[in-house]
Amino acid sequence: MILEALIARFGLLAIGVGAAIEGEAVVLTGGLLAHQELLPLGGVIAAAALGSFIADEIFFFLGRRFGAHPRIRRITERPAFARVLAMLERHPVAFVFAFRFLYGLRTISPIAIGTTTIPASRFVLLNGAAAIVWSIAITGLGYGFGHTVERAFGQLHRIEHVALAIGALILVTVAAALLVRRSVKIHIVDEHA
Repeated sequence: MILEALIARFGLLAIGVGAAIEGEAVVLTGGLLAHQELLPLGGVIAAAALGSFIADEIFFFLGRRFGAHPRIRRITERPAFARVLAMLERHPVAFVFAFRFLYGLRTISPIAIGTTTIPASRFVLLNGAAAIVWSIAITGLGYGFGHTVERAFGQLHRIEHVALAIGALILVTVAAALLVRRSVKIHIVDEHA
């Protein structure tokens, strides 16, 4: 099948780029594709970890090198940035491991870390370890989701499983984004009231 050939040829690259740009939904899909044996599980984990690691290193560098630039200053003036710095000051190592799992803080966190005095060498080590842990966890969830889809829908062709699962992941991602957006709007209205 053409789709399976495209997934086999470009899937890991797409997982790496997607992990850098979007994050969880792409890596969950990678885990699902690994369950369907369209991509190697170890390759998905490695591509996701590498993509996440590279993106966070770039954002860390932007915070470190261009912290005084007007565009970065606009980011540092956001309320979320102050919350990130407060968490970072209390628990720096735990925060570097956890920020990938905190919705809405994934991009701003490495920029915030870059503006602090945390040595770049320490961030590289912590970021690498955290990217591996994150990629194993999220890929594992996608892999488990693939198992659930297979049990729920029986012996469909692999590509049909993938289509169903991707559709379900898109619906869950959109629903989660809408819920978060709604709660943020409510929170902002409450702050101004």
